[in-house]
Amino acid sequence: MTHLSLHADGPADPGTVWERYADTRLWSTWSPQISRVELEGAGDRIATGLRGRVIAIGGLRVPFEVTSVDAEAMKWSWRVRIGPVAVRLDHGVAAHPGGVRTTLDLHGLLPVVALYAPVAQLALRRLVSA
Repeated sequence: MTHLSLHADGPADPGTVWERYADTRLWSTWSPQISRVELEGAGDRIATGLRGRVIAIGGLRVPFEVTSVDAEAMKWSWRVRIGPVAVRLDHGVAAHPGGVRTTLDLHGLLPVVALYAPVAQLALRRLVSA
């Protein structure tokens, strides 16, 4: 299992960045690899136990489950799985000089983490933009 930490700083307000995470309808606005999100059950906000599928550009359907949410601390985690391959993603948002810093810790097999890291970094930069 490989662990890789990424971060991005930007001018957005921390509350705005948290809302971009918390409302799954907004994911495709900042994450270029996501075309839409399909959820199981009611609601559009992340919550522990929320399940669904991220529909990637090209139609790939990636099942996920949100494993923890701490809205006060602006941290959340989820697990995505394609067949036998799973990745855990731990996200955080915090005030930072000039705006906000968002962090992402990726946990998974080295090839998967290495391939996903550049796309994730681009998404983080878009997430923290004004």
